[in-house]
Amino acid sequence: MYTNGFMGFFYKFSDWFVKLAYINILWILFSLFGLIVIGFFPATFAMFSVIRRVLNKEDLSIFKAFLKSYTGDFLKSNLIGWFIILVFSILYFDLTIIEATENDFFQFFQYPLLIIGFLFFATVLYVIPTYIHYDLKLFELFKNSFVIMIVNPLNTITMISTIFVIYFVSYMIPGIIPFFSGSLLTLFLMMAALRSFQKIEDSKDRLETKA
Repeated sequence: MYTNGFMGFFYKFSDWFVKLAYINILWILFSLFGLIVIGFFPATFAMFSVIRRVLNKEDLSIFKAFLKSYTGDFLKSNLIGWFIILVFSILYFDLTIIEATENDFFQFFQYPLLIIGFLFFATVLYVIPTYIHYDLKLFELFKNSFVIMIVNPLNTITMISTIFVIYFVSYMIPGIIPFFSGSLLTLFLMMAALRSFQKIEDSKDRLETKA
């Protein structure tokens, strides 16, 4: 049905429009269900998981898939999420202390900490997609996310740029926040991450072929 031309484009656009709005609403509701504190990370992981499956053109019930991921990854997603918050909090605390002191020796560490913070932020962009795509332990998850981020600079820049663009659009048109703020961002981040994964897997296949 409607696979070519303008009608095909309109059908696909409408289909994604409805799915993204539905997933975003589920993300908000399930975050609230966990009182944000323990619900935000499971809901976010579930949103990434569902959108990945939609991108892979799987035939699924979005609600059932969302609920399964939410409950199945509830503990792990909170562990990963709060670990990320802890690291950012430590970096922020250290930078605050450095900015408050006039000691030149401590001031020297400000820029290295900013670089570390930026690299960790860029790594975090790959953490959830990597967790969903691969079966890894916590240390391996962050290590592999860091490596993937380093070897795919263009996709990483695309991810960061997407965050700023969607933030700007949401700021200018706040009415889209309940319907697309999270799901649209997740869509573009997941697409970029999948391109990175495919690039790495293709490289591995070429090396195995040569061997």
